[in-house]
Amino acid sequence: MKQTPKEILDTMLGCLGFVCEIQETEAENGLTLQVYTPEKESLIGHNGQTLDDLQYLLNRVLQAQDATSPKVHVDVEHYRDMRNDLLVARVLKIAESVRRTGMPFHLEPMNSYDRRLIHNAFKDDPQVTTWSPPDDARMKRITLKKR
Repeated sequence: MKQTPKEILDTMLGCLGFVCEIQETEAENGLTLQVYTPEKESLIGHNGQTLDDLQYLLNRVLQAQDATSPKVHVDVEHYRDMRNDLLVARVLKIAESVRRTGMPFHLEPMNSYDRRLIHNAFKDDPQVTTWSPPDDARMKRITLKKR
């Protein structure tokens, strides 16, 4: 019998010793499983690494069940949303300096998801643009420049 993503995640977390509640929501970018637990720090891990690993494993299990299975996003108490908001807010502050001084600013290396967030935050900005190098490096830097 084929299990749902929520059932698989609940089983995985139960085997790891987590007591939690999982809420399932449909969004335009697919299914999101929001986990609520008193042990959220342990489940999120350092810089979200444990959460990323858990999401990866869940999606591998789903792909093994059905190769056409869509990707499922896993979050813990809206950690990803809050982290994304903080990242964009921090870069918007840096962009103010770029606007004032006209000097470009090189951000720290980021994964593709974070880079996309930053590029989207500045796509309609009339004064600041973003640039990433075209190489195939896994972690690339974004440069903020005045238009």
